[in-house]
Amino acid sequence: MGELGVSGELTISQEQQSMPLRESVFMTLRKAILTGKIKPGERLTEVKLGKLLGTSRTPIREAIRKLEQEGLVEIIPGSGARVARMTVEDLQDVMEIRRALEQLSAVLASQRITPEQTRELKLACDAFVRSIETGDRQKIADADVKFHDMILAAADNEKLLGILGGLADNFYRYRYEFIRNDGNYDQLIREHRDIYNAIIAHDEEKAREAARVHIEGQWRFIKARILEEDGDES
Repeated sequence: MGELGVSGELTISQEQQSMPLRESVFMTLRKAILTGKIKPGERLTEVKLGKLLGTSRTPIREAIRKLEQEGLVEIIPGSGARVARMTVEDLQDVMEIRRALEQLSAVLASQRITPEQTRELKLACDAFVRSIETGDRQKIADADVKFHDMILAAADNEKLLGILGGLADNFYRYRYEFIRNDGNYDQLIREHRDIYNAIIAHDEEKAREAARVHIEGQWRFIKARILEEDGDES
């Protein structure tokens, strides 16, 4: 496990500067972890992070505690805080839930989508393609979230919305890991279109299947990456 490898690029954004300091520090560190700027296994040193963010150690310490509660950081006795590694077991837990909920969301959307929501989903699908053309991973990830959020809105189920919202960070970390490889972009465009076409055709079975294929493709890829990084050839 290595020392913190980020550079002075780790800064509090202008938007976050309007928040209370403890919240802006937490949001900055969480985003850095979710997007891989601070990598799994890296040690989170209060002194170094304080220098990078221009803060005292207190808000750093508070942020690390909150990140531990979210499962993004682990505290190792005698070693300190480190970014939690992605494991095959955690991936399976997350993807099993995401597969089930995304399939349900797509099925409900195919039943309930309105003409206005159909137009909005098409715009989100096209916006995702344009985001890929920019090559900006953050924009691509955000456009991907927007596409799935539009499907969730069309599903028109407040309980499902709350459950998926509560799991958003868990999903985002793995979503970003998949998006980091630009070789996956054509696959994402194709799968988004398959989901879109099934939903607007009000075809529940095709919507369910398209959502399953979409999630399981990411699942297989990320699992292979984790095993590769762990040196497991099985």
